[in-house]
Amino acid sequence: MEFDISGVSTMRETCRPLGSTDLSVFPVALGGTAFGMKAGTRESHRLLDTYRAGGGNFLDTADSYRPPVEEIAGFDSESIIGSWLKTSGARDEMVIATKVGKHPAYPGLRATNIRRAAEASLRRLRTDRIDLYFAHFDDQGVPVEETASAFSELVDAGMIRHIGLSDFSGKRVSEWMDVAARNGLHPPVAVQPHYNAVERSGFETDLMPVALHHALATVPYRGLALGFLTGKHRLERDDARFSPAAQYVNERGAQVLDALDEIAQERGVQISTVALAWLAARPTVVAPILSSRNAAQLPALLAAAELTLTDAENRRLDEASGRLVPQG
Repeated sequence: MEFDISGVSTMRETCRPLGSTDLSVFPVALGGTAFGMKAGTRESHRLLDTYRAGGGNFLDTADSYRPPVEEIAGFDSESIIGSWLKTSGARDEMVIATKVGKHPAYPGLRATNIRRAAEASLRRLRTDRIDLYFAHFDDQGVPVEETASAFSELVDAGMIRHIGLSDFSGKRVSEWMDVAARNGLHPPVAVQPHYNAVERSGFETDLMPVALHHALATVPYRGLALGFLTGKHRLERDDARFSPAAQYVNERGAQVLDALDEIAQERGVQISTVALAWLAARPTVVAPILSSRNAAQLPALLAAAELTLTDAENRRLDEASGRLVPQG
């Protein structure tokens, strides 16, 4: 079964520079959290095919996105992406991001662990380089100098092209940047925070100023707030409280959905398209990460790459979500 992506450009003219790098990425990244867990290999490959057909070229995964049963080999997200890259022949079209630090066999950010984990990720992805390699979390038990040096050595070895930091505070990103500058190391080029229309204050008051100062690309995860910004969970629905998105089912969340509903109706698109388009237009944001368990959900999400909200529409959403983006 094929899905209609006729409203989505199949060209790459919408791609954006990934921070200070020479990489150019589609404004919406495809996350691999569902691969091997909520979507089997066949459906995952259909998701990847549909994303590619819609012009997408930016895949985000992690070595820890895997089934909980150790004996199930080859059904982790990296392996599924690797098998698709081999069968599709799409490796050189794609920008591949993955992460280190949470795999049970390679926990933490010690230097020796980082290199072993990178080697394992390369094998699973069936590639000779990782385009963007994230520290999956801030391992404060390891000196920044050790971790930063280990990542920089991977760049020198050609195993990775660029460095990213996931779930780091602004202070800790600044510390890493200072260490890199003092020691002549390759600096990070991207950050990956939890950021969306109902989760704004943590990023905008702490990490955004640092990203602006260092020209870091922001690749936010949970861009649809665990599905809340699709409009599926609302105050009047009794089943909303059983969803992981229940934390957003409140008066403020309802205000955000009302604003999204109005704009979506005026534009003739789905509210998830509007939510992602708003996020993609935030300062420093290059590509929100979307996650989906089936290919039928993708067209509305990919359409965000071609939806440009007006200043008035952006202000409406800023005010509804209760915080204005700082200027600078």
